[in-house]
Amino acid sequence: MTRNGLSSAAEERGWLPEAGSVVCCVSADDALREECARVAAVAGVEFEGVRSADDAPGLWYRADLVLLGPDVAELPPQRRSSSVLVGRPAQRRELWQRAASLGIDHVAELPEAADWLVEFLSRRSGEGPAGSVLGVLGGCGGAGASTTASLVSGAVALAGTETLLVDGDRLAGGLEAAVAADPGEGLRWPDLASASGAINPRQLADSLPRVGDVGLLSWPAAPGRAVQVPPSAIAEVLEAARTAFDLVVVDIGRGREGLEDFAWTSDRLLVVVPGTLSGALSAAQLLHELPPVAVGAVVRGRTAEGVDAEQLAELVGCPLVGQIPHLRRAAPAADAGRLMELARLRPVRSLARAVLDGLPDGRPAGQVDDDAALALGARLVQRGRRAAR
Repeated sequence: MTRNGLSSAAEERGWLPEAGSVVCCVSADDALREECARVAAVAGVEFEGVRSADDAPGLWYRADLVLLGPDVAELPPQRRSSSVLVGRPAQRRELWQRAASLGIDHVAELPEAADWLVEFLSRRSGEGPAGSVLGVLGGCGGAGASTTASLVSGAVALAGTETLLVDGDRLAGGLEAAVAADPGEGLRWPDLASASGAINPRQLADSLPRVGDVGLLSWPAAPGRAVQVPPSAIAEVLEAARTAFDLVVVDIGRGREGLEDFAWTSDRLLVVVPGTLSGALSAAQLLHELPPVAVGAVVRGRTAEGVDAEQLAELVGCPLVGQIPHLRRAAPAADAGRLMELARLRPVRSLARAVLDGLPDGRPAGQVDDDAALALGARLVQRGRRAAR
């Protein structure tokens, strides 16, 4: 795999998978953690144990697989299907009740299930380290999130990174119509509606259509009713995609369905904001609905007179990642199914580099200072009025 500026930036920022598999055990039961450590050693995977998720908050997102003791009352907000509930045979009823309440499919009673768990860990580690999921959504209607997600995925793929573009807006008419006039044969979301259990990552990747160097999972660009896919199937598909691709870019719709199904399975989020005060205020409200993962802002197009991109991002309440200029060719290219061709443009490649290199840990969503936002908004309005005189 070719590694150049974009890919190197991705690796430095932790966007691309690191070598080796890490298994984390979260439980206050010292004996249970020691038992899990022995299982991990036999499976040949790296192991880290903590008494609670608060002891190592980043471990939940970094680990390839998480083993949870029955004393874990709740999970961190980011959803993931790669979890196993572990405990003792005497806790069987409690284990299955807790698994049902937490939405965990796998339960292992130790030491009886040690052999199964060794095989499970070995199989998971053989799949390779997991990639990252970047969710892209518009701060307001017409912000250009679909265009941004498509172009960023195309530019990153051109740099040599295995990239998948996912259409996360069921009611938007099919992203494939904009990125390729003829995306070819392959799976679409309706084909995965009945998926249950773990999905083979390689088979998934091989079954998806490709647009140039980018894998594509889209809703069909057809007038028929868009079949709803269960959240459990979406979670399994994204889990497999993490393994098959270095970076998964999801175009998330602004509706509640898209936020619940895709924003909460993303590692980081990118909010696309037009260069207007009203757009920034709308995006600031959206931030309250997002999970507490790193969020960055991309300002699209020309900014209003007297306002710059940094100020707009400050009003939104998250760091500025980059700015994409107005692309006159974007709308006609999307109508012709040739949007991905614009990924070669210098401004697009610069934005992709900024996205990969510039999205910091940031402020978790939902922690916008309302008073500060209102004060800044008033200040920007005054600046805009003065500039217009």
